[in-house]
Amino acid sequence: MDDTRQRLTNCFQVVFPDMPQEAITTASTATVAAWDSVAAITLMNVLEDEFGFQMDLDDLADLDSFEKLYSYLQKRHQVA
Repeated sequence: MDDTRQRLTNCFQVVFPDMPQEAITTASTATVAAWDSVAAITLMNVLEDEFGFQMDLDDLADLDSFEKLYSYLQKRHQVA
């Protein structure tokens, strides 16, 4: 597991502590009942703290799965 994926997994564990680790990489708003608007904002804040940059709130609606967040973080890392 690469560093970005591991760090993202850790962020998910913080926000969704009851989610089994093996379910994290397939998580999405469609599959995780606890992933509501409050959890989305909390996840965004945890990600900002972990990765050291501010996310655009407008992007949040499109970042509705682990894989989409992972791709977003990879792109941000390439730009930085």
